[in-house]
Amino acid sequence: MNKIAVIVLNWNGEEDSLVCIDALKKQSLPHSIIAVDNGSTDNFVSKMEKIHPDIVLLKNSSNLGFAGGENTGIKYAIDHGLNYVALINNDAFPDKNWLKELVKSAGKNPKAGIVTGKLLKIDGTIDSTGDRYTSWGLAYPRGRGEEDSGLYDEVEEVFAGSGGASLYRIDMLKQTGLFDEDFFAYYEDVDLSFRAQLGGWKVVYTPTAIAHHKIGASSSKVSGLTTYMTIKNLPWLLWKNVPLRLMPLFLPRFTVAYASIVLSSLAKGKVTPTLKGLAVALIIMPKKLVQRRHIQSRRTVSTSYIKSIITKDLPPNASKLRRIRKFVKTG
Repeated sequence: MNKIAVIVLNWNGEEDSLVCIDALKKQSLPHSIIAVDNGSTDNFVSKMEKIHPDIVLLKNSSNLGFAGGENTGIKYAIDHGLNYVALINNDAFPDKNWLKELVKSAGKNPKAGIVTGKLLKIDGTIDSTGDRYTSWGLAYPRGRGEEDSGLYDEVEEVFAGSGGASLYRIDMLKQTGLFDEDFFAYYEDVDLSFRAQLGGWKVVYTPTAIAHHKIGASSSKVSGLTTYMTIKNLPWLLWKNVPLRLMPLFLPRFTVAYASIVLSSLAKGKVTPTLKGLAVALIIMPKKLVQRRHIQSRRTVSTSYIKSIITKDLPPNASKLRRIRKFVKTG
């Protein structure tokens, strides 16, 4: 019998976290719950100890971000011999069969290291049906902002699973490693999925595993966080994972895209998080290049396979880059 745990990560979001845990307790598939508190100053820990004494509660002394916080729970799951670990954002509400559908899909797909579901916004539109990674070095949630009209109702392989509501096979995590804690938040799930793909694992999207998400409940608490994390993490995502033979395709496009993001952020007055992101990205880049050597040396799939699962177009919301591309082509 599979041993499964679901991790709920809290950082000053006790109300959402407790609602999420209540929903998890109503799941149709038996599982354990691991609650991780990321150095919060709210009353989550005391309330958990009073209301849910049966749940494993792990306490980080400081905020380790999404990556570090989830890793705390994943390490516990590995140490206790679990087969699967599922992640659900504390501001997400899973349908009662969410976990059952994820695990059933994993059982049907033994090479699926990650199974991701349909994550909907509170208004019913799509948040994510898995993530795509483009030849411009940009990642984005598939279907975000679209109506849930049936377009994403088939089981299929995708590039990456959303860390907000996905199932991870422990055997895969032991091979690929856990989330890169230098990322802290943003793109750490795509990075892990990329490493899984390079190692021969698949990411499978399962539309019947449904959860509803309040987007940005944590990141909105910190001004400039999204800008800082985006500028810091995007170069690492590329340099760690893209095979050398694909760099001539990626680098010119990424340079244009990244410069556009930086200049746009500066133009909007987000000077401090932009410059900080650039500085940290550069300072830690040597470490990422060492990690790249390790990742690429363990790659088991061909460059042509990686190229085949990369999206060739820009993200749907990259209107400025589309104008730049059109100008270059016609200029």
